[in-house]
Amino acid sequence: MPAESRPRSVTRADVARYAGVSTAVVSYVLNDGPKAVAPLTRERVLDAVRVLGYRPNAAARALSKGTADMFGLVVHDNRNPFFAELCHALDQATADVGRSLLIVNSDRSQVSTAEQIRDLASRQIGGLIIADVLTASEQSVVESLGIPAVVIGQFGETDGLYSVGVDFARGAYEVCAHLIEHGYRDIAFAGSAARYDERERGWREALTAARLPLGTLVHTPFGYQGGYDTAMKLMRQGALPRAVLAASDQIGIGLLAAFHEHRIRVPQDVALASFDGTMIADFVSPRLTTAAQPMERMARAAVELLLNPDTPRQHRAYSTQLRIRESCGCDSEGSGSEGSGSEGSGSEG
Repeated sequence: MPAESRPRSVTRADVARYAGVSTAVVSYVLNDGPKAVAPLTRERVLDAVRVLGYRPNAAARALSKGTADMFGLVVHDNRNPFFAELCHALDQATADVGRSLLIVNSDRSQVSTAEQIRDLASRQIGGLIIADVLTASEQSVVESLGIPAVVIGQFGETDGLYSVGVDFARGAYEVCAHLIEHGYRDIAFAGSAARYDERERGWREALTAARLPLGTLVHTPFGYQGGYDTAMKLMRQGALPRAVLAASDQIGIGLLAAFHEHRIRVPQDVALASFDGTMIADFVSPRLTTAAQPMERMARAAVELLLNPDTPRQHRAYSTQLRIRESCGCDSEGSGSEGSGSEGSGSEG
């Protein structure tokens, strides 16, 4: 559309003219101060805002206040059910303290994560939340911004930044121990090879503590396809493991789909358990036993750290909750047992 034919954005001056007041009065109404406005005048201004469809410029408002009322969120891929639910929890947590959330996905091929972080910072955000693994150079960019930043969903402490996560090793240990309680002795693990996964460590430690040999280890991408491909690999090997611990609900559901397609019964032939505790784990058949991450608590902790930038740099680690369903062999109707870690207190460094 040619520039001259584009509709002009409604300005604060337009609202003032429509309501028959000064732009200062419009500002007082929209910002709820600093000066009081008579009720009838206030209603005229709000009516003008509705009629004209005026939308305040958030960045300009942040600059005029000398602070920002937005937080930025960098997430790897918000199509992933875990990240989708985490985004929702973070959005609610920011709204609860009168802030808004600006979300970008870091899996775009055209723009680097560092560029996206710089772009968010240029929008006068008051803090940055990162739900992704940062490279050393990306972390340097974050540290150079001069704004509060927290990484969420981390295995452990991130030097120089606030971090929030769960005790991944303990959560995986507990769900693997539950499989062992069923009498399963051959328990495989399906997880990422991107770097050493604390969930893999928990699986190893649970089997070692029970004096059982390590089962089959399959490194696969996170996602439904990764789980599906893992199941196909296990089936090609001949003898199936008696149980599989998946590093995410997505991997677990991919396993479930492939087993169902090949008439392998879960849990009668192969038991399954997973990690994350997303809502979708409760809407497959059989429902997945899973180690659930406390996303609402993690989100509130992340926002609290951004609002208190003088807090010493620390890592807050929360416990998972073991949600026992049918995929492991239990007949539970949605019952769950709390994990035995330090949920609520966190570990702070």
